[in-house]
Parts: sequence; structure tokens; C-alpha cells
Amino acid sequence: MYVCSKTQLSISKMVEPKGRPVGATEYSWCRAVPGGTGIAVLALHTSKAPDVTFLQKALHKLQNSHPILKSRLISNTSTNTFSFLTSPTPFVQVRSFNPSSTFHILDNLANKPSNQEVSHFHLILEHELNLNSWHYTRNINGSSPPHNCTDMFFASIYALSNSKWVVVLRLHVSACDRTTAVSLLRELLVLIGEGESRGIQTEMEKKGEVNLGIEKLIPSGKAKKPLWAHGVDMLSYSVNSLRLTNLKFEDTRSSRSSEVVRLQLNQNDTEKILIGCKLRGIKLCGALVAAGLMAAHKSKNRVGHQMKKYGVVTLTDCRSLLDPPLSTHHYGFYHSAILNTHSIKGGEELWDLAKKTYGAFANSKNSTKHFSDMADLNFLMCKAVDNPALTSSSSLRTSFMSVFEDTVIDDSDETGRGQVGLEDYMGCASVHGVGPSIAIFDTIRDGRLDCVCVYPTPLHSREQMFELVHNMKTILLVASQ
Repeated sequence: MYVCSKTQLSISKMVEPKGRPVGATEYSWCRAVPGGTGIAVLALHTSKAPDVTFLQKALHKLQNSHPILKSRLISNTSTNTFSFLTSPTPFVQVRSFNPSSTFHILDNLANKPSNQEVSHFHLILEHELNLNSWHYTRNINGSSPPHNCTDMFFASIYALSNSKWVVVLRLHVSACDRTTAVSLLRELLVLIGEGESRGIQTEMEKKGEVNLGIEKLIPSGKAKKPLWAHGVDMLSYSVNSLRLTNLKFEDTRSSRSSEVVRLQLNQNDTEKILIGCKLRGIKLCGALVAAGLMAAHKSKNRVGHQMKKYGVVTLTDCRSLLDPPLSTHHYGFYHSAILNTHSIKGGEELWDLAKKTYGAFANSKNSTKHFSDMADLNFLMCKAVDNPALTSSSSLRTSFMSVFEDTVIDDSDETGRGQVGLEDYMGCASVHGVGPSIAIFDTIRDGRLDCVCVYPTPLHSREQMFELVHNMKTILLVASQ
């Protein structure tokens, strides 16, 4: 990260780069990322040595197709405002780490006993999740300079050995929601496989401008809410959050980072669970939420069926609902959140609970809460960032779990995978600032369920979260029988 000097700012004015202020949802992410939530990472495990020059050219083509990727985030610390400033030329530089440099990084990570149980690929993903390029720089006297200027997009190659590599793309979430990450991977593989992008370019993208923020594209009337209703809803969200049950916090004082546990099922078990969802008219997220709630309640060792409330955030991609509608090739953050609370007493059946939790989400969406409550949730998120003490044990946990409404469906026969020798990949975002105790990024890859589950540590330990995810898997497998 670097600080924009007066000379750099004056040069920027001379070339008249494109730009715009961030929208309200983007602003909430700009406030969250410096604390550690919203660092998006896409890590690719390959068996062929990446060509650094070719990869950089491919990334430059993607930057030209999607101006948000060649934007820099300008923050004014005196006014607490943010803007996107789009460079007229692409600028991503791929950093390359040889086996010796990579081993040095892994050796430092392996000092933590729990890290010795996971793969090197897994550790590199976690390492990148915790590389925060968006910390505000401080002067010697402790104050921030008037302007900070940071890239939105970074790329690195780590050599694990002479036959294994990890390619990592790291982005600011205000520029990259999950749909953007999926499109980015697919377009990159096409560029590598065929030498040209199949990405859709809108007229705005051809002009080199960043697409509008989600608030500017909400259909007329969908986000309207009387002032008193905003007040009542924010009070309701605030009061209810104090009554929510959390996972046991193991260390609330130490500095935090993000770690990952993976939940994977074979093709046969995945098919059974999907059939169960289809028979009940629900989506997979309903089953994941139910399994998570049951596993969390079990971990609390409740006796006598004590009723406890848990918060669940469901993220929904709004692109198709906007005016005008956007395609999946419109990069940026166009998801909205719906927060529901669910009461659990123990002894529930997975499918009954799945129908109940998914029904609550669907009713909220049918009532357009993903639009009408957007401003309220963004405001409360920023308030939690400013005042951690408002959350339980100053943990900054706003819910137990977050999931996505729709699962990513991925088949391995797409162009480019053979060319790069792609063996595995994971995509997710950090959560160790404000956020849930566990964020689930689910994919069905070649018919097999693969969930990347991110959590804040040492607020929660790897052992604790491994047990939670293991119990979720067991609950899903038993129900699918």
C-alpha cells in the first residue's frame, strides 16, 4: 500500500482518470476491510509452472474489460470518505515466490501446532486472507495522512516445489463479491486456454468507467421505508442482537486472523442431499443453515431443551433484480444481506428445521427486505466497527453464520484447466473483523459439495471449528439416508 502524494494527485487530475464516490454498501466494506473482514482471495493449486508474463498479460486484459479491477481506492481520512479512481492503463504486477521464499513463509506458519495438520495449499490461502493491503498508514505522531491510495487487486505465485504451485488473486470485497470471483476465475481460464476473453462488456465498461453501486440500481420504490420504520427496525436489530447466542469464544483479547476449515462430500451423498432439498422445495442453503444451527447448539451442551436464538445472514445476488438488470460479468459488489434469527431447543430434525429456516429467508426476500433493510444493516455494520463493545465480549460477531442463497455450480470441463494443470482451488473472504463466527462459501464441483468455511481465530480455534464442521457433515449425512 502507498500514500498518494500531492504530486500523484495532481498528475491524476492532468490525465483525468475515471472515478466515482463509493456507494453505501461499498462504503460499509471500506470501513470493514481495514479491520480484517472483506479480503477476498481466490487460490489455484496447479501442477504446471505458471508463465508469469502470460499471466500478467491475461490479468491486464481482465482489468481492461472490468475497470473496477484497475481502480484504486482513495480514502480521505479527514472526512472519512472513499472513492474509486480508475487508472487509464492496467497495472497489476504478479509477485513470484520461489520454493525457498515459499518455504520460509510456510515455516513461520507451521509454528502454530494446529497448522501442521493442513496442506501447504491451505496455509497459503490463509496467509493471503490475512495480508491486509488496506490498513491505513500512520504518521509518526499517530495521525493518518489526509489521503490513502491503495490498489484493489493483487496477484501472486507461490512455488511449493518443482512440480506444485499456488496462484493467488486477492481483492477488496467492495470490488469483488462471490459472483465476481466466479466470473473472474472462468474468464481467466478462458484467456489462458484460448487467448481471448468471452466476458461481456457493457457500454459503461467499454468507456472505462466503474459500474454504479447497487443503491443506484434498486428498482423504484423497492427500498422505500418511512423514517420511523427505519428507526424501529434498527432498534429491533440492535436489541435482538444482544439476545443472540454465540459459539463459545476461546480468546477475545488476542489479535485476530482468518482461518479455514473445509466441508466436503462425495458425489453420491451430495446428490442425496440435493434430492432432499428439491423434494421439500428449498435450496441447499436451507440444509446448510439447519445443520450449522444443530451443530452449534450441540456444541453448547444444552440440557433440558433450553431455547436459544441464533442469527443467520443470507447473502443474495441482486444483479438480476436491479434496474437495469446486470449480468454475472458485471464486476463489483451486488449482493444484499438478510438477517434472520432462529430459535433452537435441541432435538430438531434437519429437514424440518431446513424448511423453517429457508422459509423465513424466502418470506423476508418476498417482502423485499434485501432492498428495504439494506441501509439499516449497512449502518449497524459500521456502528459495530466503530464500537466493538456493542457486541458480545467485544467480539464483533454480528451473527452465528453467513451463507449464500445460491450455490456455485462448477464443472471441470471448462477451457483452460488443462493448460494450467488446475488440481484444486478455493475462494472465500476474511471475517476476522466484523462478521459471523462461520462464513460458508459453498460450491458443487463435479457433483461434489465443497464448502470453504471461514472463521476468526483465536476467537475460535481450528479444533473447535473442525469439530463444528465435522458435526455439520454428520448431521447432513444422517439426514440424507
